[in-house]
Amino acid sequence: MAEMGDKTTLHAATSKSKSLRTTVPITVARQFKLEEGDALRWELKAKKKDEFEIIVTPVKKGGER
Repeated sequence: MAEMGDKTTLHAATSKSKSLRTTVPITVARQFKLEEGDALRWELKAKKKDEFEIIVTPVKKGGER
């Protein structure tokens, strides 16, 4: 399957956390006019056994969280 879009790498959020973090690609940040302090709301939808869809909704700082 051909790769599409940007690719980011996951890193430990902190040395004591099991959470992971990644960088929002600049193309996405520009498209949605994201700024430091904005949030992203994540929603997962099951598609097939090993496939899911992620819906990410930008939330501007000061907006609903």
